[in-house]
Amino acid sequence: MLAVASFTKAHLPARRELLYTSLCGVITIGMGTGTLVFAELWIPSGLAALIVSMQPFWMVSVEALIPGGDRLHAPTILGMLVGIAGTALLVGPSAIEQGLTGSVFRSFLILQIGAFGWSLGSILHRRQNARAHPVVSAALQQLATGLFFLGPAVVIFVKHPLAWSWRGAGAILYLAVIGGAVGYSAYIYALTKLPVSIASIYTYINPIVALWLGWLFYREPIGPREIIAMIVIFAGVALVRRLSRPAPAKVVEAA
Repeated sequence: MLAVASFTKAHLPARRELLYTSLCGVITIGMGTGTLVFAELWIPSGLAALIVSMQPFWMVSVEALIPGGDRLHAPTILGMLVGIAGTALLVGPSAIEQGLTGSVFRSFLILQIGAFGWSLGSILHRRQNARAHPVVSAALQQLATGLFFLGPAVVIFVKHPLAWSWRGAGAILYLAVIGGAVGYSAYIYALTKLPVSIASIYTYINPIVALWLGWLFYREPIGPREIIAMIVIFAGVALVRRLSRPAPAKVVEAA
């Protein structure tokens, strides 16, 4: 992607913009996607997607913590409490049954760290006064994250050699092209051009797709409790988005 940007003579970040954009990528992708990879070793992908659907709560909270951001108010907190109730219904029974060291509780905690990182990196990138096109920024962020994790990956590879296969290579290629070059670039573009509340709407769609694909390919169970919890979480997210303060007029006009 960067090679194409250079060939088309698009603006490539340099110096401060280069470092800042790279840092946003390491925080967003490294913490967000990195924790998701570990969590999906322990729990089904559908359950992981449902937990990740809490991310808008982190978006609002991180925005409130950063100087100059919109502060939390009572209606927004009410929506967050509704979402937390849905999450408790989702992971509570399994967490109680397995204990604090169980896979569900561990996955929940690590995914909250990832949601915080994804939200922090996204908001920092949005506040950046970047000259580069959003797709160029997305390409740089992915490259920077790959280079950052190259060292740990080599260390892990030495201790735990990988079992290479065409199926595994195809899966990685699919994630790189669809999840990275297409999906993440689309997210950064939307985050740059649209209000955060609209850009983060994908969190409504991901769990539904993940639950359906998990059931279709791996027969991951979907019970009444998971469906009810999903509805409650979505209701909480909808309340937070609806009751949060509106975006500035300039941003709305650009959208």
